[in-house]
Amino acid sequence: MIADNLPWVEKYRPQRLNDIIGHDEIVKRLEAYVRNRNMPNLMFSGPAGTGKTSAAVALSRELYGNETGRNFLELNASDERGIDVVRSTIKDFARTLAFNTEFKIIFLDESDALTADAQQALRRTMERYTKTCRFVLSCNYSSRIIEPLQSRCVLFRFKPLSSRHIEEKLQDIAGKESLQMDEKAVKAMIYVSEGDLRKAVNILQAGASLGKKIDEDTIYNVASRAKPVEIQEMIKLILKHEFLEARQKLDALLYEHGMSGEDIIVQLYRELIDMPETEIDSKTKIELIDIIGEYNFRIVEGANERIQLEALLAQFMKYAGK
Repeated sequence: MIADNLPWVEKYRPQRLNDIIGHDEIVKRLEAYVRNRNMPNLMFSGPAGTGKTSAAVALSRELYGNETGRNFLELNASDERGIDVVRSTIKDFARTLAFNTEFKIIFLDESDALTADAQQALRRTMERYTKTCRFVLSCNYSSRIIEPLQSRCVLFRFKPLSSRHIEEKLQDIAGKESLQMDEKAVKAMIYVSEGDLRKAVNILQAGASLGKKIDEDTIYNVASRAKPVEIQEMIKLILKHEFLEARQKLDALLYEHGMSGEDIIVQLYRELIDMPETEIDSKTKIELIDIIGEYNFRIVEGANERIQLEALLAQFMKYAGK
């Protein structure tokens, strides 16, 4: 029985491999390991919220059943990223025999946060305890894992979930929680989540806390995001030489929606790409994207957000009317 007071991302987390959506080929390969009762070391790579942790936990449940707690160790490398965690916690768990099975599993989440020394120590541990333990490494960027570790693992790439799969999951949860969502609200959650199902479920729960009826405005408010049309209006104003009006739109994004400078930059980029050729031609888009990249770098490096965003609008003015 699942507790009702759990966060929805945990309450509705897949319990078995066939509950995982959007990754049919990966699920099929993992189920083959379960049937054979054997598996190599694995590496799950992909964006956040696409099912990497759920797949590892579901795999362990199907392999071990009620003995999962004794044979499965989950660690987050972003919390314990130094060499000591490899020499102590991981080594101590790996060296002991599995309970009523052939091997244990150590799941190392966010393993790309491990230091280089820790990764080198982990390589030796994986070699030494291969008879008693298997490793599942999860990361957002496989390129940050040293080559010797990559070569010891079978790579599974998790892609962002499609709009269809996210909508199916949201509708399923809404039905179980007796929520009413209109079509625009669902599209808003898909837009804000960008393929991240965990983010979509969290936004749905935040919206549900305000009432059983969820609409588009509720979603954008709880997500602290602007509607796409608001960003488009700001772009159109600046391309019409209406700088002060565009600046007012920027004020609304910063102070009414509470968006960060980086969030505005990212959404500005998304809407610029999607604007039709009748409103802005491809050559101008290319030049504006180059400007967005420059100001995104400045903000990430710590420059004043407000000044940089207004400077960005000023740069856009150069292309007004082209």
